[in-house]
Amino acid sequence: MRVFAKLSISELKIGAGLIQAALLWPEAIYLNDFDKIAHVISLSTAPVFLLSGVGTILSVLSGRLARIIDRARILEARLDATETVQAAAIVRELHTLERRGQLIYRAITLSTVSALMVCFVIASLFASSVLHHSTRIFVTSLFIVAMLSSIVSLILFLREVFLAIGTFEIGLPARKRAAAA
Repeated sequence: MRVFAKLSISELKIGAGLIQAALLWPEAIYLNDFDKIAHVISLSTAPVFLLSGVGTILSVLSGRLARIIDRARILEARLDATETVQAAAIVRELHTLERRGQLIYRAITLSTVSALMVCFVIASLFASSVLHHSTRIFVTSLFIVAMLSSIVSLILFLREVFLAIGTFEIGLPARKRAAAA
């Protein structure tokens, strides 16, 4: 209160004008519609980088799925021409490959959902600017869904990696390695 007591009426009016300008910040700063669009584009760059990262993850997941499918086809071809002892091991590996494929498929689905949500976020930002309507809650919800989808997708990817490492053998199979030791 003591600070305001020392100010003149004209100084208080100037301060009130600055506060009012700050409250109307987006409208007060922009000179024309081009400036508004430029501001929306600058806000949209972060989601675009996120979209690029999700695209990279999708590429990795698709590559892993292709390798799983290729390996399964090779094992299915071997299954017809092998003995029953080897056939059991091939069937076990095929079951593991099937489980890995399901995990990667779900991870791809969730990453795709995440990418779609990010696209909707970008579109909503532009629509909000053009329509002069607040989409704050909608954009926030879309972003949260995108992040949750990405998180679950990465968890599924990690689970698939654990399954792959669990069946990974270098050199001799475990039984022959134990017999040789």
